[in-house]
Amino acid sequence: MRALIVRLSSIGDVVHTLPVAAVLKAQGWKTTWVVEPSSLPILASNPAVDRTALAPSARAFRLGVAAAALRELRADSCDVALDGQGLWKSAVWARLSGARRIVGYARAWRREPASAILLSETVSLPREAVHVVDKNLGLLRPLGISALGTRDFPLPPAGEAARAVERRMLAAGLEGYLVLNVGGGWTSKLWPPERFGEVALGLRRRGLKALVTWGPGEESLARRAVDASKGSAEKCFPTTLLELVEVLRRARLVVSADTGPLHLACAVGVPVVGLYGPTDPSRNGPFAPLDRVVRRTPSCAPCHRRFCPVHDGIMRTIPPEDVLAAVGARLGEEPGGQSLAL
Repeated sequence: MRALIVRLSSIGDVVHTLPVAAVLKAQGWKTTWVVEPSSLPILASNPAVDRTALAPSARAFRLGVAAAALRELRADSCDVALDGQGLWKSAVWARLSGARRIVGYARAWRREPASAILLSETVSLPREAVHVVDKNLGLLRPLGISALGTRDFPLPPAGEAARAVERRMLAAGLEGYLVLNVGGGWTSKLWPPERFGEVALGLRRRGLKALVTWGPGEESLARRAVDASKGSAEKCFPTTLLELVEVLRRARLVVSADTGPLHLACAVGVPVVGLYGPTDPSRNGPFAPLDRVVRRTPSCAPCHRRFCPVHDGIMRTIPPEDVLAAVGARLGEEPGGQSLAL
């Protein structure tokens, strides 16, 4: 049996869908995954994914790339396509794949409800499927698979990415650091970089080292955080996506807004402090019992609009003191760890 997973983007969404691939693998299924370029490194050589098909991103759509991906999908002759995104574009990919069954969320659980018309089977989620990981796992119910609560996040072998990170960290003398991740996709979900700098300053006063991570187009944010830290933070070297995973994996703790690096840190089991505003941490926040969330809740929450006059600026109201307190609580509660008086 072969399943097609349609989860095109973003990095965090792809991470939250990895348990679906893990469960299918454990059940003996072959899995193809159609994905956009930004998230492809997470899936290429992934032990739970047999094949990937590269979809062009919506911002750089190329008909030839889309046609090639569709030819690959049709050649796979998938038994079922799982639309894990709930959008028109994901439903179209699922429908055009040629799969015999097209499974996706019912209208009430879709971001674009009318796109359910392209499905052959719809899934109504049980009340206990609160976190987005469990919502994704709920798509397996029509296949006779009950897997809510699974938290298995397969990733490609570390290999050269791990070796490259080890070499650069050794050269920079980096160890025992906390990651401050300043960037992310939606500006309305981000915490000001200067606030991260204030947190780094507070950490240094307690003998803790801060490393500021950044992705493509975010170097200026990292520089602002480092400048505001008055020498308390170090800007991370440039990384590929898989190298970033290795940087996160080696951290004592990660502080980040609701964005891909936070979810990658959760996937590899690193302690985290998540910073939230318009989005709901019970739906897509940290799931480890000891992890911490600092949130200011706007009246529109949960809100998934990138631009919203109601929640605009809400993240700026989170004070650095609250984040430092959450960091101290999280590190002090690590099993076997010593309490830190921050």
